[in-house]
Amino acid sequence: MTTKSKYTTLVTAAQIAKRVTELAKDIAHDLPDGELVVVGVLKGSFIFMADLIRAIRRPLSCDFLRAASYESDRSTGVVRLEFDLTQSIENKNVLLVEDIVDSGRTLRYLLKHLQAKKPAKLRVASLLYKELHPELRSIIDYVGFTIPDKYVFGYGLDTEGMHRSLPDVVHW
Repeated sequence: MTTKSKYTTLVTAAQIAKRVTELAKDIAHDLPDGELVVVGVLKGSFIFMADLIRAIRRPLSCDFLRAASYESDRSTGVVRLEFDLTQSIENKNVLLVEDIVDSGRTLRYLLKHLQAKKPAKLRVASLLYKELHPELRSIIDYVGFTIPDKYVFGYGLDTEGMHRSLPDVVHW
């Protein structure tokens, strides 16, 4: 557990709420027809996904998968699929919900994995995007906020398992 107690707010809860509403409208407009399955990448996306699905004004179902590439707040460089979807996404519209995209390693892995399941459409929404690799931006359909290269937590993102419940996105 970390002993640091001071952090700086990067994105406020009010900014997040406003942006989630905007993203939901765009998603509902872009994917108006067909079955929609919203897939959250655990654990970090769960709060963003919950707010987002409540704001999307159309029928949808939810599922989750879990991929890991970090240990003790450090990237291992290797993506592991720890568990997979519980339903078929074949011929369905799929929205993959990420908390943050930085190196893009996990996102690329998950897109390849999900494409093999033959969805009708596959879109990506990420709350946060670090512009470390500008070519990644073209594979993210919906971005909440572009942020600097800082280790962030809050609003579902953790630091050593803690601070997911903070309403804002913060950094040390």
